[in-house]
Amino acid sequence: MLEDDFTYVVRKALKGLALSPGEAALRAGLVPAEVTALIDGRFSGSVARKLAPALGLDPAALEGHPGYAPKPQLLHTLRRLDIPFEDGQVNAWLLREDDVTLLFDTGFSPDSCARALDAVQAFEIDATFITHGHRDHTGGLPEIRKRSREIYGPAHDSLPGVKPLRPGDSIRTGALTIHAFDLAGHCAGALGYRIEGLTRPVCVVGDALFAGSIGGCTGPDTYATALNNLREGVMNLPDRTLLLPGHGPATTAGEERKGNPFLA
Repeated sequence: MLEDDFTYVVRKALKGLALSPGEAALRAGLVPAEVTALIDGRFSGSVARKLAPALGLDPAALEGHPGYAPKPQLLHTLRRLDIPFEDGQVNAWLLREDDVTLLFDTGFSPDSCARALDAVQAFEIDATFITHGHRDHTGGLPEIRKRSREIYGPAHDSLPGVKPLRPGDSIRTGALTIHAFDLAGHCAGALGYRIEGLTRPVCVVGDALFAGSIGGCTGPDTYATALNNLREGVMNLPDRTLLLPGHGPATTAGEERKGNPFLA
């Protein structure tokens, strides 16, 4: 199941452009009630297609969003840790490649993080990488400090016990190289991580991107920053690149180029 349905996509675009439903309807040649109905969950393909250009979204991708279901083939060495978070879930991603164990993000709380790691017998971790400072991704740090030899994260967040990384920094561990890049927008200072040395390219994107959507932004400035960073740092990757988001299912760069209304 996608993290965001079409109602969230429309709402995030409206907020990112600082548009009211009525203003968006006027731009699209629709009546406000049609846009309001879409926001309320009453989907109409024809309304979605007409509204999309007014919101800077791809018409075909928005029209097809209710049926969008990316089906990437995950590496056998990669595991999604589905960790409870309030009424939903948050992802941490565990990679075991040869003799190297890496963790990306730590979930919402030490207890939930510990249970997820114990379930897959991940008692020792070579390095942990934090995508951004929101609590649902850093709440497990007290537990991770006991298990992980090194912990890295955005310099912007100054998290205790976490070695700072900046866009352009790289960390070598075993045969793998992890390249940090700028994914600010949803969260100031957020980093993405491109992993080099696997049988196919992998990119950890945190909450900057979800399958079929993007992370929420506070307003037009952060929204523009988010879209620019995604286009420059993620959408220029090969189609087969696995994208690992902070919530919801994995996807690929190629599938998002077709099915994500913000990026298609």
